Amino acid sequence: MSEVVIKVEDVSKQYRLGSVGTGTLSHDLNRMWARVRGKEDPFAKLGETNDRTTKATSDFVWSLKDINFEVKHGEVMGIIGRNGAGKSTLLKILSRTTSPTTGNIKIKGRVASLLEVGTGFHPELTGKENIYLNGAILGMTKAEISRKFDEIVDFSGVERYIDTPVKRYSSGMYVRLAFAVAANLEPDILIVDEVLAVGDAEFQKKCLGKMKDVSVNDGRTVLFVSHNLLAVKSLCKTGLWLDKGLCKGIGPIDKIIDSYMQKNQSNKSSAITIDKEKDGFTVLSVDISNNGAEGCFNIEEDLTITVNVKSEKHYEAININLFFNSLDGSVIFATVSPAEKFENGTYTYTCVVPAYTLNDILYSLDLMVVQNGPKIIHHFKDFLSMEGIEDRREGAWLDKFPGLIRPQYFKWSKTKI
Repeated sequence: MSEVVIKVEDVSKQYRLGSVGTGTLSHDLNRMWARVRGKEDPFAKLGETNDRTTKATSDFVWSLKDINFEVKHGEVMGIIGRNGAGKSTLLKILSRTTSPTTGNIKIKGRVASLLEVGTGFHPELTGKENIYLNGAILGMTKAEISRKFDEIVDFSGVERYIDTPVKRYSSGMYVRLAFAVAANLEPDILIVDEVLAVGDAEFQKKCLGKMKDVSVNDGRTVLFVSHNLLAVKSLCKTGLWLDKGLCKGIGPIDKIIDSYMQKNQSNKSSAITIDKEKDGFTVLSVDISNNGAEGCFNIEEDLTITVNVKSEKHYEAININLFFNSLDGSVIFATVSPAEKFENGTYTYTCVVPAYTLNDILYSLDLMVVQNGPKIIHHFKDFLSMEGIEDRREGAWLDKFPGLIRPQYFKWSKTKI
């Protein structure tokens, strides 16, 4: 059985809104005195869950609450959740840049972290000097760092600027060098936050390949936080789902992502009431017509989307735009209504997606209303999530069919020769 290298036991982190620490010296001293006497933290019973969408009724908030999990040697764990779920706070605690309010953490081995742009770099030092500084922080000798130096510079792609102070680097250059240092200085545990989103697509792919390499070939442990669920799914074997500071699930990454996506569907109903007005134009509702179950649609049938709108004034031209997005938020395709004059009144726009256009995966939809100019009047992102389903009774493909879309316009024939 693999050795456990990270053990998190009942970890919680409390913050006081608008303050550092608990806000006053007396509060901090009360906390310290309780800890010395082995008593419960006097502020532990205060505070709310970290729901950023609601107004606070307390000065205290739990960014994390009672988190428990283990990570084994060589394991790659993905940590997912919405913004404000506590992912970055957890990584900061594991990186020892902040302490938990309650609970214990046991870590075996050297930890290299890439949490945010600029973490661990001194802006006045050159790229070269920062490489040696970071290596020294990890406990490496100068000779060990020198042995890795050329590999780090080559991976980062910033050789021309390696003797330039990093304060003059762009954010992309900063991240390139920071990741190259963190991944190549042989840490036992590599912790990477969403910061990779700053880099370009080519570098992100390079980073994912490097993280996979250090885990599979070098047997190192990787913790990876990202909103790019396709990247998480391709890299990680296990997943941890955080929601409002609470652990909602831990297990195989496929099951964790499926649970997360189902929970975070904006609306499972086939009729969505929006009723939002701007510049005299109101989007009333969107209706989905298909014989699929709730929150789903049958890919073997046409998918009819009806958008109901109302205007209080005249427009020279209006477009209704629908965007179909994949799991990672990439636009798969868009469809646009013709630009037409729009008199005041209530209207219905209907769009039909033919059967066997979409695949049996989860999609999210964006809705945009554009005035000729162009000027965006409304933009509703991820207003609906829905999953394609298929009654697969025959054929060789028994699992989900690969691909983001599935058009059946390709003609096959068989000829005996």
